[in-house]
Amino acid sequence: MHFHRPRPLKQWGANGVISTRRYKVSSMGRDDSELIVGLDIGTTKICVVVGDVTDGKVNIIGMGVHPSIGLRKGVVVNIESTVNSIGAAIQEAEAMAGCTISTVYVGIAGSHINGFNSHGLIAIKHEEIHKDDIDRVVEAASAVPIPPDQKIIHVLPQEFRVDDHAGIQDPQGMTGVRLEANVHIVTGSATSIHNIVKCCNLAGLEVAGVVLEQLASAEAVLTPEEMELGVALLDIGGGTSDLAIFSDGTIKHSFVLGLGGNNLTNDLSIGLRTPMKDAERLKEMHGCALSSMVDKDQAIEVPSVGGRTPRRLSRKLMGEILEPRVEEMLSLVNREMCEVKVGDSRVKDLVNVGIVLTGGTALLANIQELAEQIFDLPVRIGMPRGVGGVNDIINTPQCATGVGLLLYGIRNRAEVNARNQRDSNMFGKIKSLFKGVSERFF
Repeated sequence: MHFHRPRPLKQWGANGVISTRRYKVSSMGRDDSELIVGLDIGTTKICVVVGDVTDGKVNIIGMGVHPSIGLRKGVVVNIESTVNSIGAAIQEAEAMAGCTISTVYVGIAGSHINGFNSHGLIAIKHEEIHKDDIDRVVEAASAVPIPPDQKIIHVLPQEFRVDDHAGIQDPQGMTGVRLEANVHIVTGSATSIHNIVKCCNLAGLEVAGVVLEQLASAEAVLTPEEMELGVALLDIGGGTSDLAIFSDGTIKHSFVLGLGGNNLTNDLSIGLRTPMKDAERLKEMHGCALSSMVDKDQAIEVPSVGGRTPRRLSRKLMGEILEPRVEEMLSLVNREMCEVKVGDSRVKDLVNVGIVLTGGTALLANIQELAEQIFDLPVRIGMPRGVGGVNDIINTPQCATGVGLLLYGIRNRAEVNARNQRDSNMFGKIKSLFKGVSERFF
Protein backbone atom coordinates (compact mmCIF):
# COMPACT_ATOMS: atom_id res chain seq x y z
CA MET A 1 0.00 0.00 0.00
CA HIS A 2 1.54 3.30 -1.05
CA PHE A 3 0.89 6.44 0.98
CA HIS A 4 1.23 10.02 -0.17
CA ARG A 5 3.43 11.00 2.77
CA PRO A 6 5.51 8.11 4.14
CA ARG A 7 6.70 8.57 7.73
CA PRO A 8 7.70 6.31 10.62
CA LEU A 9 4.56 4.57 11.87
CA LYS A 10 3.28 5.39 15.35
CA GLN A 11 1.91 2.54 17.42
CA TRP A 12 -1.83 2.22 18.07
CA GLY A 13 -2.28 -0.14 21.01
CA ALA A 14 -4.67 -3.02 20.95
CA ASN A 15 -6.47 -1.52 23.95
CA GLY A 16 -7.37 1.55 21.89
CA VAL A 17 -5.49 4.03 24.09
CA ILE A 18 -4.58 7.25 22.30
CA SER A 19 -1.05 8.54 22.72
CA THR A 20 -0.92 11.62 24.94
CA ARG A 21 2.78 12.32 24.77
CA ARG A 22 4.03 15.88 24.78
CA TYR A 23 3.39 17.84 21.61
CA LYS A 24 6.36 18.02 19.25
CA VAL A 25 6.91 20.58 16.52
CA SER A 26 10.34 21.64 15.45
CA SER A 27 10.66 25.10 13.95
CA MET A 28 13.64 27.39 13.50
CA GLY A 29 13.77 30.09 16.19
CA ARG A 30 10.62 28.99 18.05
CA ASP A 31 10.09 27.30 21.39
CA ASP A 32 8.69 23.87 20.51
CA SER A 33 6.47 23.82 23.60
CA GLU A 34 4.62 26.94 22.42
CA LEU A 35 3.35 25.40 19.15
CA ILE A 36 0.19 23.33 18.77
CA VAL A 37 -1.84 21.92 15.86
CA GLY A 38 -5.52 21.27 15.16
CA LEU A 39 -6.54 18.71 12.50
CA ASP A 40 -10.11 18.89 11.18
CA ILE A 41 -10.86 15.70 9.24
CA GLY A 42 -14.09 16.63 7.51
CA THR A 43 -16.21 14.91 4.88
CA THR A 44 -15.30 17.44 2.18
CA LYS A 45 -11.94 18.83 3.33
CA ILE A 46 -8.97 18.24 5.60
CA CYS A 47 -7.92 21.42 7.44
CA VAL A 48 -4.70 21.74 9.45
CA VAL A 49 -4.09 24.82 11.62
CA VAL A 50 -0.74 25.52 13.32
CA GLY A 51 -0.71 28.00 16.22
CA ASP A 52 2.04 29.77 18.11
CA VAL A 53 1.42 31.00 21.67
CA THR A 54 3.48 34.11 22.48
CA ASP A 55 2.94 36.22 25.60
CA GLY A 56 -0.45 34.63 26.08
CA LYS A 57 -1.60 35.50 22.53
CA VAL A 58 -2.45 32.88 19.91
CA ASN A 59 -1.15 33.47 16.39
CA ILE A 60 -1.89 31.26 13.41
CA ILE A 61 1.44 30.67 11.65
CA GLY A 62 0.47 27.90 9.24
CA MET A 63 -2.51 26.31 7.57
CA GLY A 64 -3.12 23.53 5.08
CA VAL A 65 -6.35 22.56 3.31
CA HIS A 66 -6.85 19.58 1.01
CA PRO A 67 -9.96 17.88 -0.40
CA SER A 68 -11.08 15.01 1.80
CA ILE A 69 -11.10 11.68 -0.03
CA GLY A 70 -11.96 8.53 1.86
CA LEU A 71 -14.65 9.74 4.28
CA ARG A 72 -18.43 9.63 4.17
CA LYS A 73 -20.52 11.53 6.74
CA GLY A 74 -17.46 11.90 8.97
CA VAL A 75 -16.63 8.18 8.93
CA VAL A 76 -13.53 6.70 7.29
CA VAL A 77 -14.49 4.41 4.40
CA ASN A 78 -11.07 4.24 2.71
CA ILE A 79 -7.99 4.35 4.93
CA GLU A 80 -5.39 4.84 2.19
CA SER A 81 -7.24 7.78 0.60
CA THR A 82 -7.79 9.39 3.99
CA VAL A 83 -4.11 9.03 4.92
CA ASN A 84 -3.07 10.60 1.63
CA SER A 85 -5.46 13.53 2.13
CA ILE A 86 -4.19 14.11 5.67
CA GLY A 87 -0.60 13.93 4.47
CA ALA A 88 -1.18 16.51 1.73
CA ALA A 89 -2.82 18.99 4.14
CA ILE A 90 -0.04 18.45 6.72
CA GLN A 91 2.67 19.10 4.11
CA GLU A 92 0.99 22.36 3.08
CA ALA A 93 0.76 23.52 6.71
CA GLU A 94 4.38 22.55 7.38
CA ALA A 95 5.58 24.50 4.36
CA MET A 96 3.70 27.60 5.45
CA ALA A 97 4.70 27.42 9.13
CA GLY A 98 8.27 26.28 8.53
CA CYS A 99 7.99 23.38 10.97
CA THR A 100 7.62 19.61 11.16
CA ILE A 101 4.30 18.46 12.62
CA SER A 102 4.19 15.22 14.60
CA THR A 103 1.27 15.61 17.06
CA VAL A 104 -2.25 16.95 16.58
CA TYR A 105 -5.62 17.45 18.24
CA VAL A 106 -8.11 15.84 15.87
CA GLY A 107 -11.83 16.52 15.50
CA ILE A 108 -14.50 13.85 15.18
CA ALA A 109 -18.07 14.02 13.89
CA GLY A 110 -20.59 11.70 12.28
CA SER A 111 -23.97 10.12 12.83
CA HIS A 112 -22.38 7.61 15.23
CA ILE A 113 -21.84 10.39 17.80
CA ASN A 114 -24.27 10.36 20.73
CA GLY A 115 -24.61 12.86 23.59
CA PHE A 116 -26.62 12.52 26.81
CA ASN A 117 -26.75 13.92 30.33
CA SER A 118 -26.00 11.95 33.50
CA HIS A 119 -26.05 12.45 37.28
CA GLY A 120 -23.66 11.34 40.03
CA LEU A 121 -23.75 11.44 43.84
CA ILE A 122 -21.10 10.74 46.50
CA ALA A 123 -20.57 11.29 50.21
CA ILE A 124 -17.76 13.70 51.04
CA LYS A 125 -14.97 11.99 52.99
CA HIS A 126 -13.92 15.15 54.83
CA GLU A 127 -15.86 18.28 55.61
CA GLU A 128 -13.98 20.21 52.91
CA ILE A 129 -14.32 19.20 49.24
CA HIS A 130 -11.02 18.30 47.61
CA LYS A 131 -10.04 17.69 43.99
CA ASP A 132 -10.28 13.92 44.47
CA ASP A 133 -13.90 14.34 45.62
CA ILE A 134 -14.70 16.19 42.38
CA ASP A 135 -12.99 13.47 40.36
CA ARG A 136 -14.96 10.79 42.22
CA VAL A 137 -18.36 12.38 41.65
CA VAL A 138 -17.63 12.94 37.95
CA GLU A 139 -16.53 9.33 37.70
CA ALA A 140 -19.75 8.26 39.44
CA ALA A 141 -21.79 10.31 36.96
CA SER A 142 -19.97 8.72 34.02
CA ALA A 143 -20.48 5.16 35.31
CA VAL A 144 -23.39 4.49 32.98
CA PRO A 145 -23.97 1.52 30.68
CA ILE A 146 -23.07 2.18 27.05
CA PRO A 147 -23.20 -0.24 24.10
CA PRO A 148 -20.04 -2.34 23.72
CA ASP A 149 -19.35 -0.83 20.29
CA GLN A 150 -19.35 2.71 21.74
CA LYS A 151 -16.53 4.58 23.47
CA ILE A 152 -16.67 7.67 25.69
CA ILE A 153 -15.05 10.70 24.05
CA HIS A 154 -15.90 13.42 26.60
CA VAL A 155 -17.32 13.68 30.11
CA LEU A 156 -18.17 17.38 30.46
CA PRO A 157 -19.21 18.68 33.91
CA GLN A 158 -22.26 20.96 33.75
CA GLU A 159 -22.84 21.88 37.38
CA PHE A 160 -22.32 20.63 40.93
CA ARG A 161 -24.58 20.56 43.97
CA VAL A 162 -23.29 20.65 47.55
CA ASP A 163 -26.00 19.51 49.96
CA ASP A 164 -28.90 21.83 49.11
CA HIS A 165 -26.89 24.40 47.14
CA ALA A 166 -27.18 23.95 43.35
CA GLY A 167 -25.67 25.69 40.33
CA ILE A 168 -22.07 25.50 41.59
CA GLN A 169 -19.36 25.55 38.91
CA ASP A 170 -16.35 24.70 41.11
CA PRO A 171 -17.07 23.17 44.55
CA GLN A 172 -13.42 22.76 45.56
CA GLY A 173 -12.80 24.19 49.04
CA MET A 174 -16.49 24.23 50.00
CA THR A 175 -17.83 22.28 52.98
CA GLY A 176 -20.65 19.75 52.97
CA VAL A 177 -21.57 16.10 53.39
CA ARG A 178 -23.02 15.31 49.95
CA LEU A 179 -21.66 16.20 46.50
CA GLU A 180 -23.65 15.78 43.28
CA ALA A 181 -22.67 16.39 39.67
CA ASN A 182 -24.52 16.74 36.39
CA VAL A 183 -22.37 15.90 33.35
CA HIS A 184 -22.78 15.68 29.59
CA ILE A 185 -21.34 12.48 28.14
CA VAL A 186 -20.35 12.20 24.49
CA THR A 187 -19.79 8.76 22.98
CA GLY A 188 -18.83 7.57 19.52
CA SER A 189 -18.31 4.37 17.59
CA ALA A 190 -15.14 2.69 18.86
CA THR A 191 -14.40 1.53 15.32
CA SER A 192 -14.76 5.03 13.86
CA ILE A 193 -12.55 6.55 16.56
CA HIS A 194 -9.96 3.82 16.03
CA ASN A 195 -9.93 4.39 12.26
CA ILE A 196 -9.53 8.16 12.61
CA VAL A 197 -6.57 7.71 14.96
CA LYS A 198 -5.11 4.94 12.79
CA CYS A 199 -5.19 7.21 9.73
CA CYS A 200 -3.33 9.90 11.68
CA ASN A 201 -0.77 7.34 12.88
CA LEU A 202 -0.20 6.07 9.33
CA ALA A 203 0.34 9.68 8.23
CA GLY A 204 3.13 9.90 10.82
CA LEU A 205 1.12 11.77 13.47
CA GLU A 206 0.44 11.18 17.14
CA VAL A 207 -3.01 12.13 18.44
CA ALA A 208 -2.95 14.20 21.62
CA GLY A 209 -6.74 14.16 21.86
CA VAL A 210 -9.93 13.37 19.96
CA VAL A 211 -12.40 16.26 20.24
CA LEU A 212 -16.08 16.56 19.34
CA GLU A 213 -16.15 18.95 16.39
CA GLN A 214 -18.99 21.21 17.53
CA LEU A 215 -17.24 21.52 20.90
CA ALA A 216 -14.10 22.65 19.07
CA SER A 217 -16.03 25.07 16.85
CA ALA A 218 -17.57 26.62 19.96
CA GLU A 219 -14.07 27.43 21.23
CA ALA A 220 -13.46 29.49 18.09
CA VAL A 221 -16.75 31.28 17.39
CA LEU A 222 -18.71 31.70 20.65
CA THR A 223 -18.15 34.38 23.27
CA PRO A 224 -18.22 33.66 27.03
CA GLU A 225 -21.28 35.93 27.30
CA GLU A 226 -23.19 33.89 24.71
CA MET A 227 -22.33 30.62 26.43
CA GLU A 228 -23.43 32.06 29.78
CA LEU A 229 -26.76 33.48 28.60
CA GLY A 230 -27.68 30.57 26.33
CA VAL A 231 -26.74 29.96 22.69
CA ALA A 232 -27.04 27.25 20.04
CA LEU A 233 -24.12 26.45 17.75
CA LEU A 234 -25.00 24.72 14.48
CA ASP A 235 -21.97 23.56 12.49
CA ILE A 236 -23.18 22.57 9.00
CA GLY A 237 -20.44 20.53 7.42
CA GLY A 238 -20.35 18.45 4.26
CA GLY A 239 -21.70 15.22 5.71
CA THR A 240 -23.46 16.19 8.94
CA SER A 241 -24.97 19.14 10.79
CA ASP A 242 -23.72 19.24 14.39
CA LEU A 243 -25.66 21.04 17.13
CA ALA A 244 -24.44 22.07 20.58
CA ILE A 245 -26.49 24.01 23.15
CA PHE A 246 -24.68 26.05 25.80
CA SER A 247 -26.14 27.76 28.88
CA ASP A 248 -24.65 28.91 32.20
CA GLY A 249 -21.22 28.53 30.62
CA THR A 250 -21.51 24.77 30.00
CA ILE A 251 -22.79 22.42 27.31
CA LYS A 252 -26.35 21.24 27.91
CA HIS A 253 -27.14 19.20 24.79
CA SER A 254 -25.48 17.88 21.63
CA PHE A 255 -27.01 16.37 18.51
CA VAL A 256 -25.82 15.19 15.09
CA LEU A 257 -28.07 15.32 12.02
CA GLY A 258 -26.95 13.09 9.16
CA LEU A 259 -27.54 15.78 6.52
CA GLY A 260 -25.11 18.44 5.32
CA GLY A 261 -23.75 20.42 2.42
CA ASN A 262 -23.18 17.32 0.29
CA ASN A 263 -26.93 16.73 0.23
CA LEU A 264 -27.38 20.19 -1.27
CA THR A 265 -24.73 19.46 -3.89
CA ASN A 266 -26.37 16.13 -4.72
CA ASP A 267 -29.78 17.80 -5.13
CA LEU A 268 -28.26 20.36 -7.50
CA SER A 269 -26.46 17.68 -9.48
CA ILE A 270 -29.71 15.79 -10.04
CA GLY A 271 -31.94 18.84 -10.50
CA LEU A 272 -29.62 20.61 -12.96
CA ARG A 273 -28.34 17.37 -14.58
CA THR A 274 -24.73 18.39 -14.03
CA PRO A 275 -21.68 16.54 -12.59
CA MET A 276 -21.18 16.67 -8.81
CA LYS A 277 -17.96 18.67 -9.16
CA ASP A 278 -19.72 21.35 -11.19
CA ALA A 279 -22.74 21.29 -8.87
CA GLU A 280 -20.44 22.02 -5.90
CA ARG A 281 -18.83 24.94 -7.76
CA LEU A 282 -22.23 26.36 -8.79
CA LYS A 283 -23.48 26.05 -5.20
CA GLU A 284 -20.52 27.99 -3.85
CA MET A 285 -20.65 30.70 -6.53
CA HIS A 286 -24.38 31.14 -7.16
CA GLY A 287 -26.27 29.16 -4.52
CA CYS A 288 -29.02 30.78 -2.46
CA ALA A 289 -31.14 29.48 0.42
CA LEU A 290 -34.10 31.78 -0.37
CA SER A 291 -35.32 31.65 -3.95
CA SER A 292 -37.49 34.75 -3.37
CA MET A 293 -34.29 36.80 -2.98
CA VAL A 294 -33.08 35.93 -6.50
CA ASP A 295 -33.98 37.91 -9.61
CA LYS A 296 -35.64 35.54 -12.08
CA ASP A 297 -33.78 37.21 -14.94
CA GLN A 298 -30.35 36.22 -13.55
CA ALA A 299 -28.90 33.41 -15.67
CA ILE A 300 -25.95 31.05 -15.11
CA GLU A 301 -24.12 28.62 -17.37
CA VAL A 302 -24.57 25.01 -16.29
CA PRO A 303 -22.23 22.27 -17.63
CA SER A 304 -23.96 19.17 -18.93
CA VAL A 305 -23.13 15.48 -18.54
CA GLY A 306 -21.49 13.32 -21.20
CA GLY A 307 -20.00 16.09 -23.31
CA ARG A 308 -23.33 17.73 -24.08
CA THR A 309 -23.46 21.47 -24.69
CA PRO A 310 -23.62 23.65 -21.54
CA ARG A 311 -27.00 25.29 -20.89
CA ARG A 312 -28.02 28.68 -19.56
CA LEU A 313 -30.52 28.37 -16.73
CA SER A 314 -32.12 30.78 -14.28
CA ARG A 315 -30.26 31.21 -11.01
CA LYS A 316 -33.68 31.27 -9.36
CA LEU A 317 -34.03 27.60 -10.31
CA MET A 318 -31.00 26.84 -8.16
CA GLY A 319 -32.65 28.57 -5.24
CA GLU A 320 -35.83 26.56 -5.77
CA ILE A 321 -33.80 23.35 -5.59
CA LEU A 322 -31.68 24.36 -2.56
CA GLU A 323 -34.32 26.06 -0.40
CA PRO A 324 -36.45 22.96 0.40
CA ARG A 325 -33.39 20.95 1.45
CA VAL A 326 -31.97 23.74 3.64
CA GLU A 327 -35.42 24.26 5.15
CA GLU A 328 -35.67 20.52 5.88
CA MET A 329 -32.27 20.45 7.61
CA LEU A 330 -32.95 23.50 9.76
CA SER A 331 -36.49 22.31 10.61
CA LEU A 332 -35.17 18.94 11.82
CA VAL A 333 -32.68 20.73 14.07
CA ASN A 334 -35.44 23.05 15.35
CA ARG A 335 -37.64 20.03 16.10
CA GLU A 336 -34.82 18.46 18.10
CA MET A 337 -34.48 21.66 20.15
CA CYS A 338 -38.23 21.80 20.77
CA GLU A 339 -38.72 18.14 21.71
CA VAL A 340 -35.70 17.44 23.93
CA LYS A 341 -35.77 18.56 27.56
CA VAL A 342 -32.98 19.34 30.00
CA GLY A 343 -34.51 19.11 33.45
CA ASP A 344 -37.93 20.73 33.24
CA SER A 345 -37.02 23.04 30.32
CA ARG A 346 -37.06 22.49 26.59
CA VAL A 347 -33.60 22.80 25.08
CA LYS A 348 -34.84 25.67 22.92
CA ASP A 349 -35.94 27.60 26.02
CA LEU A 350 -32.27 27.73 27.08
CA VAL A 351 -31.32 29.56 23.88
CA ASN A 352 -31.76 33.18 24.89
CA VAL A 353 -29.09 34.81 22.68
CA GLY A 354 -29.81 33.02 19.42
CA ILE A 355 -28.23 30.68 16.88
CA VAL A 356 -24.66 30.77 15.55
CA LEU A 357 -24.14 29.08 12.16
CA THR A 358 -20.71 27.87 11.13
CA GLY A 359 -19.18 25.34 8.73
CA GLY A 360 -18.89 25.61 4.96
CA THR A 361 -22.65 25.65 4.30
CA ALA A 362 -22.98 28.75 6.49
CA LEU A 363 -21.53 30.65 3.49
CA LEU A 364 -24.62 29.88 1.39
CA ALA A 365 -26.31 33.17 0.49
CA ASN A 366 -29.37 34.09 2.59
CA ILE A 367 -29.13 31.04 4.88
CA GLN A 368 -29.06 33.42 7.83
CA GLU A 369 -32.43 34.92 6.86
CA LEU A 370 -34.00 31.49 6.31
CA ALA A 371 -32.66 30.26 9.67
CA GLU A 372 -34.18 33.26 11.46
CA GLN A 373 -37.57 32.42 9.94
CA ILE A 374 -37.40 28.75 11.01
CA PHE A 375 -35.91 29.15 14.50
CA ASP A 376 -37.68 32.44 15.27
CA LEU A 377 -34.44 33.55 16.92
CA PRO A 378 -31.58 35.92 16.03
CA VAL A 379 -28.97 34.20 13.84
CA ARG A 380 -25.39 35.16 13.06
CA ILE A 381 -22.60 33.57 11.03
CA GLY A 382 -19.74 32.37 13.25
CA MET A 383 -16.18 33.35 12.30
CA PRO A 384 -13.04 32.29 14.22
CA ARG A 385 -12.10 34.89 16.84
CA GLY A 386 -9.46 35.38 19.50
CA VAL A 387 -6.49 34.56 17.27
CA GLY A 388 -3.96 36.61 15.31
CA GLY A 389 -1.61 35.86 12.44
CA VAL A 390 -2.98 34.98 9.00
CA ASN A 391 -6.50 36.22 9.75
CA ASP A 392 -7.29 36.84 6.09
CA ILE A 393 -6.97 33.09 5.45
CA ILE A 394 -8.74 31.67 8.50
CA ASN A 395 -11.51 34.29 8.74
CA THR A 396 -14.21 31.99 7.36
CA PRO A 397 -16.76 29.59 8.91
CA GLN A 398 -15.01 26.72 7.11
CA CYS A 399 -11.98 27.12 9.40
CA ALA A 400 -13.94 27.33 12.67
CA THR A 401 -13.36 23.70 13.66
CA GLY A 402 -9.64 23.74 12.81
CA VAL A 403 -9.04 26.91 14.82
CA GLY A 404 -11.25 25.58 17.62
CA LEU A 405 -9.20 22.38 17.85
CA LEU A 406 -6.11 24.53 18.17
CA LEU A 407 -7.67 26.60 20.98
CA TYR A 408 -8.97 23.46 22.69
CA GLY A 409 -5.47 22.01 22.60
CA ILE A 410 -3.99 25.16 24.13
CA ARG A 411 -6.57 25.17 26.94
CA ASN A 412 -6.15 21.44 27.52
CA ARG A 413 -2.38 21.83 27.72
CA ALA A 414 -2.76 24.67 30.23
CA GLU A 415 -5.01 22.46 32.39
CA VAL A 416 -2.57 19.54 32.15
CA ASN A 417 0.36 21.82 33.08
CA ALA A 418 -1.60 23.22 36.04
CA ARG A 419 -2.46 19.70 37.20
CA ASN A 420 1.16 18.62 36.85
CA GLN A 421 2.23 21.67 38.85
CA ARG A 422 -0.25 20.78 41.61
CA ASP A 423 1.01 17.20 41.64
CA SER A 424 4.60 18.46 41.74
CA ASN A 425 3.84 20.77 44.67
CA MET A 426 2.09 17.93 46.50
CA PHE A 427 5.06 15.63 45.87
CA GLY A 428 7.40 18.35 47.16
CA LYS A 429 5.40 18.69 50.38
CA ILE A 430 5.38 14.92 50.91
CA LYS A 431 9.12 14.76 50.23
CA SER A 432 9.75 17.56 52.74
CA LEU A 433 7.57 15.82 55.31
CA PHE A 434 9.44 12.53 55.00
CA LYS A 435 12.76 14.39 55.08
CA GLY A 436 11.75 16.07 58.36
CA VAL A 437 10.65 12.75 59.84
CA SER A 438 13.88 11.02 58.85
CA GLU A 439 16.01 13.84 60.27
CA ARG A 440 14.05 13.68 63.51
CA PHE A 441 14.19 9.93 64.09
CA PHE A 442 17.34 8.89 62.28
